[in-house]
Amino acid sequence: MLAYIIRRILLMIPTLFGIMVINFAIVQFAPGGPVEQLIAKIQGQAGAATSRFGGGGGEVAGSAGAMTGAQSFDEGNSYRGAQGLDPAFIKEIRKMYGFDKPAPERFLMMMRNYLEFHFGDSYFQDRPVVDLVAERLPVSISLGLWTTLLVYLISIPLGIAKAVRDGSAFDVWTSAAVVVGYAIPGFMFAVFLVVIFAGGSFLDWFPLRGLVSEHWATFSWPHRILDYFWHIALPITALVISGFASLTLLSKNCFLDEINKQYVMTARAKGLSERRVLYGHVFRNAMLLVVAGFPRAFLEILFTGALLIEVIFSLNGLGLLGFQAAIQRDYPVIFATLYVYTLLGLVLNLIGDIAYTLVDPRIDFETRTT
Repeated sequence: MLAYIIRRILLMIPTLFGIMVINFAIVQFAPGGPVEQLIAKIQGQAGAATSRFGGGGGEVAGSAGAMTGAQSFDEGNSYRGAQGLDPAFIKEIRKMYGFDKPAPERFLMMMRNYLEFHFGDSYFQDRPVVDLVAERLPVSISLGLWTTLLVYLISIPLGIAKAVRDGSAFDVWTSAAVVVGYAIPGFMFAVFLVVIFAGGSFLDWFPLRGLVSEHWATFSWPHRILDYFWHIALPITALVISGFASLTLLSKNCFLDEINKQYVMTARAKGLSERRVLYGHVFRNAMLLVVAGFPRAFLEILFTGALLIEVIFSLNGLGLLGFQAAIQRDYPVIFATLYVYTLLGLVLNLIGDIAYTLVDPRIDFETRTT
């Protein structure tokens, strides 16, 4: 097992590097970068000042130290809307954002810093990326961890119960609930919960903003814990309702597949109780895919499944941070979060493989060549 873990860790290096190279290359062709956005902002402010003072654009340009009134920038890297700006000023903007260097040099410099976990500062928030991520991380961990735990605690027992009672009225009615949960997106459940329980039209039982109350730090510890769960109750409920369906069906199908195998009939023929057969023999094999997939499920919910939930409940998590960075072309935040997400994903995939051996010790990755 140790040799397999070492091979997987070594394989992470080219995988991570390849993902970063592909995304870096794509971003180079994306319009509306930080240089263009700053130029548009300067042009907009100058235009507003000109219209306000009726021809005072020359004074505005002089105070900005950027306007020439007749020059345009076209040196192989022209920018839309840059007419009227001094080429030297645009060069300074490019240098400020680090775009005065060739793309390969910028990429290698970025990766060298990332190896030391130096992610730089945000272009538009003027704060270290590490501070932004650390500020948003508690929200995403709260949503991801509690949602994953509750989904597993609900889905596995429900899936087993449906498999044991396959075709019964219980199976039919719970299947209807599973279909509803699978068909309706999580954000729709979130809107429904807001309307019913968060002061939308009926009840006003739960808050609609933040992870904790404004004066949370002044509360006693029991009060802090209750306040925390009071705030996350509705977001977690929306995520759990939309997330338990597929795992329930997977648990049921895995159990059904194992129940019909020969070793189960042999165990029953030996006189073992049904409980012993199900949980002593079937469970280990049936839950192999389900339990070993826990790290991946947590990662998916943590980074990709809660964006709209964060927006609806005004939660500043990593999903919202990544979305805002993509809209603003905040490259340090985009690439830093991509680097961290990819690294975590690779590590959690390895943990998932290790979990296979914990669930079923008969699995031996030492015999694998890749």
